[in-house]
Amino acid sequence: MYLIQATNYSLKKILILTVFSIVVLMLFSSFFIIAENLQIRIFTNLKLNAFNVNVNAGTYKIIADGSLIAETKGESMFKFNLKGDSIELNLNDKLIGTFKYIKFSGDDLSELKVKLINPDRKSRIYQNNLSFSVNEGYIRILNEAILDNYIAGVTEAEAGSRSTLEFYKVQVILARTFALAHINKHVTEGFSLCDQVHCQAFYGKPKDLSIYTAIEETKGKVVVDDNLNLIIAAFHSNSGGQTANSEDVWGARTTYLRSVNDSFSIRMPNSKWERKMLTDDWLTYLKLKHNYPIENNNAKNAAINFTQNQRKYYIECNASKVPLKNVRLDLQLKSTYFSISEINKDSIIFKGRGFGHGLGMCQEGAMRMSKLGYKYPEIISFYYKNIQLIDMRKLSFFKDE
Repeated sequence: MYLIQATNYSLKKILILTVFSIVVLMLFSSFFIIAENLQIRIFTNLKLNAFNVNVNAGTYKIIADGSLIAETKGESMFKFNLKGDSIELNLNDKLIGTFKYIKFSGDDLSELKVKLINPDRKSRIYQNNLSFSVNEGYIRILNEAILDNYIAGVTEAEAGSRSTLEFYKVQVILARTFALAHINKHVTEGFSLCDQVHCQAFYGKPKDLSIYTAIEETKGKVVVDDNLNLIIAAFHSNSGGQTANSEDVWGARTTYLRSVNDSFSIRMPNSKWERKMLTDDWLTYLKLKHNYPIENNNAKNAAINFTQNQRKYYIECNASKVPLKNVRLDLQLKSTYFSISEINKDSIIFKGRGFGHGLGMCQEGAMRMSKLGYKYPEIISFYYKNIQLIDMRKLSFFKDE
């Protein structure tokens, strides 16, 4: 009797532990599964009328309006043409049909080459699946990509090619963090992210395949703040020697986008710039756009003899304040980190530092750090404060705890 009770107790215990293990596994994997495939709108800023598609690797099933119409490898060329509210699909110059929705469905290693005809653009290679439909009078293309394939493309688009492996690791982690933090940015439009810079630049498969090594060696890593929230992984080209605080650029304070002195960015290609301007044009701009009191001699002098040794965020005199972020946008300057001085009676010169908004990672500084032997955790921790690197597959579990 005792043995039977003990056995029943053991079975119950095993059952409880098994259920618990399944729950834990689901928690660990739920975030990973959700994020494993992304819907990325490509060629977002173009009005697509005609293009060609070739299979670059693997085999694809072609589904049109819900029906399988073909299975193909790389020997075939498909031509897409906009016809009213539908897409005309041709195979090797032979009409297949006209459809509302077309999908090329491959496997994890499949690739498609897309060559735009109208408008004309260079070919790009996209991995995994592509779908095609008509939206607002033009053909819309979505790339259903495995997360790491998308991150690989973003890394090269944002960081360029032929960089160091360690810098690629940094950019990969930040691109992955940004993507997951903004995964629903375009959800109301039927996709996750677009390929423009306000999401992340993305031009398909990278040419530098060492990026995939960086992805494998940082598998699943993301950056979180003290509350285990994915950070806004902002970055820019060059800080000019000092990064910015988030509240001074975006108006909202974060614990991790804090200003740091960045000697690594100095003497890099985008660390300095100059811009000349007529004094009257500058003062007229300040008056008309910002109601700045140029008639006041003190205010006028402050505007044409403006110095920044540390980052400032306004040109100001008494109660008048002109936000430098607005000046940068209006005059298309490389940064807000500039000083102004007179060249002569008629002209002034902007002597600027850095390129970009100045928040988070300075790409050129991080590149310099990687060449000096710093590792990716050190580089990320230098530019983002009060953060942790964590495996995204464990993030949901820790959050639920």
